[in-house]
Amino acid sequence: MRTTTINDVKKIYTSRPADARKYDFGLMLVIGGSEFYTGAPALAALAGFRAGLDMVRIIAPRRAADIIASFSPVLASYGVQGDHLEKEHVALLVSRTIAAKEVSRGHASVLIGSGLGRDEQTQEAVKEYLSAIDVPAVIDADAIHVVAEQPDVIKGKPFVITPHSYEFVELTGKEIRELPLAEKIKLVQEEAARLQTTILFKANIDIISDGKEVILNKTGTPYMTIGGTGDTLAGIVGALLARGISPLEAAAAGAYINGKAGELASKKFKDALIATDVIEEIRNVIM
Repeated sequence: MRTTTINDVKKIYTSRPADARKYDFGLMLVIGGSEFYTGAPALAALAGFRAGLDMVRIIAPRRAADIIASFSPVLASYGVQGDHLEKEHVALLVSRTIAAKEVSRGHASVLIGSGLGRDEQTQEAVKEYLSAIDVPAVIDADAIHVVAEQPDVIKGKPFVITPHSYEFVELTGKEIRELPLAEKIKLVQEEAARLQTTILFKANIDIISDGKEVILNKTGTPYMTIGGTGDTLAGIVGALLARGISPLEAAAAGAYINGKAGELASKKFKDALIATDVIEEIRNVIM
């Protein structure tokens, strides 16, 4: 077991070769958003860009997609019909994922869950989609609920799942919040092994495990309780997966970057901190 340091970041962000091409440093698909939730996919995408992605493509219900596209000129957002994701959209999602993998020459990742909502049709669509793909992916927010119901959709795949304490209970049926740190570590490792995936358990000390190894992350600040900082974390981890970093190392380095960016932002804003402040500090962590 070890603890993250700035060296986890430095070994990823080395000088780029002179002949680097578009997509060499990743293309991430963000699948999220719903009738009432539009900010989460945008925050994840913007964090991914700040973490070095070459491109982000967002797929969301049409109203959400239009709103997301208005946030920034760097956001490419594709709208599907309806107020939420449905099973009829799965074929499109899979084809877009395959296309992303091809155009990026294998430097692709997926982030699914941000702002999706828990409509029954959406949950069924996520199950079907996750069963069909094998590209590196971050399973966040509402998509965690799907995995809790059908864990086989993630087993053995290069995925990172990012529960906080309440989502961990939903995912595993086991309380974790009040346990001593040593017992939390043991439980996260056991559940990662059972699910055959990488878990990034979000807390004041993040616990990352693939069932074999355990890495702790101690960056962060109490000012990061503000909504949206989980989305920025997911976007950073997705960016690292798209660069070809392993799920365990991407989760660990992503947790370090997000937490350290939050620390830097909190020195300026304290209680006034918002998620976009964290995004703007990512560059000061990775440079």
